[in-house]
Amino acid sequence: MQTFVIKISLVCMTFLCMSNLCSATCFGNQNAKKIYSVGIVPQFPASEIYTYWSVLLTKIGLQTGECFSLMIMNSIPEFESSLFKGEFDFAFMNPYHQVIAKRTAGYIPLVRDDKNKLIGIVVVRKDSPFQSLKDLEHAVVVFPAPNAFAASLLIRAALARDHVDFTAEYLKNHTNVYRSVLVGDAQAGGGINNTFVQEPINLRDQLRIIFQSPPYAAHPFSAQPRVPESVRDAFANALIRLKADPANQVLLTKIQIPDPVLANWETDYAPLEKLGIDQLVVFKD
Repeated sequence: MQTFVIKISLVCMTFLCMSNLCSATCFGNQNAKKIYSVGIVPQFPASEIYTYWSVLLTKIGLQTGECFSLMIMNSIPEFESSLFKGEFDFAFMNPYHQVIAKRTAGYIPLVRDDKNKLIGIVVVRKDSPFQSLKDLEHAVVVFPAPNAFAASLLIRAALARDHVDFTAEYLKNHTNVYRSVLVGDAQAGGGINNTFVQEPINLRDQLRIIFQSPPYAAHPFSAQPRVPESVRDAFANALIRLKADPANQVLLTKIQIPDPVLANWETDYAPLEKLGIDQLVVFKD
């Protein structure tokens, strides 16, 4: 049955992604009185996000009696524009998105992964002569987006500390970054451990990691304060309960929350405000 749902989802994508926004309603309880919007940071192509998140939201919606609308923007900057305005009821975002989104729209972190910390990486081709960030002087370095936390902000900060002069290009998602480096369009690319391990092994075997950032709390799934506390709690608890069934493990891994636990602003994300990377953040009107 799950395979059938995924195939239908992929077909639907051709009709849902004709503009700057991909959306679909309703996942979960078709008779729910309200539809809650869910924004997903577009680290992967829209069809891949839709495939897995549509299944997850359906499961949670049926458990909680709620209905969810999946909102997939075409780029991370477009996602950020809506997120920072508080337009999503729920959102899956990177850790520094959480810092900014709390300031601008009050978003509350609900759930994060407890299995894998978030680590920024820089990859080069396996046959590349580059061995460290300092070797990237005058190189083209590609990133998913300016405000991708571990895949861009942390790496650009590290390059700045090493006084490396490089050309930055932004390719919308992590998938594009890894392939750009592989085919030689860029000398290096920024990504994260959690997306790199989801790439096919034949791609990973042709790339080499030359830099890793310190580990940080993983991406939070968060809620706008306007969402009633009872609905926020029900969603968080339903997501956490999914890990009790081994049949859900592939799904949870694909959405990057293989071991969902309750998230906490003070311990998980407030410390990021002290990193001093605000000057690298690029805001889109």
